[in-house]
Amino acid sequence: MTTAYSERTDTGAATGADTGEFDLEDRHALRRVAGLSTELTDVTEVEYRALRLERVVLIGVWTDGTAASAENSLLELSRLAETAGSVVLDGLIQRRSRVDPATYVGAGKASELAGIVAATGADTVICDGELSPSQLRRLEGVVKVKVIDRTALILDIFAQHAKSREGKAQVELAQLQYMLPRLRGWGESMSRQAGGRVAGGGGIGTRGPGETKIETDRRRIRTRIAKLRGEMAGFKVGREVQRGQRRRHEVPSVVIAGYTNAGKSSLLNALTGAGVLVEDALFATLDPSVRKAKTPSGRPLTLTDTVGFVRHLPHQLVDAFRSTLEEAKDADLILHVVDGSDADPQAQLAAVREVLAEIGADGVPELVVINKVDDADPVTLKAVVLRERGAVLVSAKTGEGLDALRTAIEAGLPERDRLVRVSVPYSRGDLVARAHAAGEVTRTEHGPDGTFLEARVPPELAAELRRFVIA
Repeated sequence: MTTAYSERTDTGAATGADTGEFDLEDRHALRRVAGLSTELTDVTEVEYRALRLERVVLIGVWTDGTAASAENSLLELSRLAETAGSVVLDGLIQRRSRVDPATYVGAGKASELAGIVAATGADTVICDGELSPSQLRRLEGVVKVKVIDRTALILDIFAQHAKSREGKAQVELAQLQYMLPRLRGWGESMSRQAGGRVAGGGGIGTRGPGETKIETDRRRIRTRIAKLRGEMAGFKVGREVQRGQRRRHEVPSVVIAGYTNAGKSSLLNALTGAGVLVEDALFATLDPSVRKAKTPSGRPLTLTDTVGFVRHLPHQLVDAFRSTLEEAKDADLILHVVDGSDADPQAQLAAVREVLAEIGADGVPELVVINKVDDADPVTLKAVVLRERGAVLVSAKTGEGLDALRTAIEAGLPERDRLVRVSVPYSRGDLVARAHAAGEVTRTEHGPDGTFLEARVPPELAAELRRFVIA
């Protein structure tokens, strides 16, 4: 996709980026990004039916950053829309100092957008941002077709790709959390109260004003959310048990994290021969895959393929997939996979690190792996390598750099826990407590001079306990 800028518009944009002021024409323009009839008479019905993305127009608001970054964001939105099964008819960017609080793009631009929608025959408008319920409602009222935002689009893709019971529950929970504040219904039917016979003929105790339909739906959604959270708690317990078993057997955990479609599943297959689904599509992997592997010296480890991240990943998804994402939090090493052929790999790195920080995994040792080097621009690749010291260049497709990656993984793993047999004085009960917290205690006995301890502990704790070793 390319943007048809005039020479004057380019100059105005550069000036605006430097000074914070935009030329009047530049500020008022809807810029078309090339390449990029509702069935309803009442568009307020859209929140109550499944998303059906067919012929769409994309709209983004460029408030900060460069024109290139704004276009890259809209290009990514186009790929998301195509992944969801739609045909992108047009893509537009508006330059504004801030998003319009009423209609996202402003009243005048919303009217222009309505004309473009009518001219192209689009049935959906997708906004490159998260819209409030009032923005959705007002923009729909102007363009007269369904309007969804980036969050709803990503949730729809997740719903299409979820296969396991856990994955489906996670996606449904995220969708319900998103839908709850956005409920609105069929005309005035949502404000109709149901009581007595209207409520189903319940008789005594059921007559009276009752609930409006929107109140009923909210109550049902909250009940379903509570049930799903209970299921998620059960899944989390199972994952913690599995992680505990790996720790007891001294098997280090390596998690493959990164941007969606960066080649994480391909890398897992290349390192382990796992046979995990590989597809050139966004969010092809939603359910984590754990596979055994070995370092060049023969040390066993587990490699876990995780769900991909994306710019502005909906917080509902982060919350719903928290038990899955916590695989990264509890890992010994994170392989941060970056698509070297992407136009802006540094933006991918920043987006992934933002989510890792949100789940508390930013303190885990990280090894940056730049994938798809066989298809990468050498200048872009060199810029990333200069910023990310110690990054490993690989191609999961051709096998280039995989041996160097295996060596780097082994170097990045923590040292094995060490077996100690010590008699710790009672005055150093803190060391005993640390052994229980950080290691695996297999035997304790309390004697006249202190606590006999047999345990496997991390190397740094073993060094502190060395002076209490029993001869």
